[in-house]
Amino acid sequence: MKCPFCGFEDTKVIDSRPADGKKRRRRECTSCSKRFTTYESVEMPLFFVTKRDNTIEIFDRDKLIRGLTSAVKKRPVDIESINRIADSVESYYASQMKTEITTEEIGEIALKALKEIDSVAYVRFASVYKDFGDVESFISIISELKEKDSIQGILEA
Repeated sequence: MKCPFCGFEDTKVIDSRPADGKKRRRRECTSCSKRFTTYESVEMPLFFVTKRDNTIEIFDRDKLIRGLTSAVKKRPVDIESINRIADSVESYYASQMKTEITTEEIGEIALKALKEIDSVAYVRFASVYKDFGDVESFISIISELKEKDSIQGILEA
């Protein structure tokens, strides 16, 4: 690590601790003895997303977060939940060592997570992701949610 003050190439780590998903390191230059802080984070691999029209683009985490945010608009869902969903998509594909994914795969993971968090957000996201074109599509997915709630009630009793 290069010292930002004198440019010397050798520094030593004085303190290291986790901070916001990163490593915070307090360093000292072995030449000028000045101290500075650095943050380390794991570099995620680039993911290429194949869209429905077969075009390919680089995975954009912010685009996923915007879609999830619009689905949870005016719902009791916090931003941490949205970030956890985006994190789970990224970490899932990073752990699979997969660099080419489809919008369908991303949508399925997001839908599964939203289904556990908020059913209204789930229906909103599904309507865009699955491209609902008629009322029957909405009725079908809502019926599926009702069945899940009925089964859940029976299991909890």
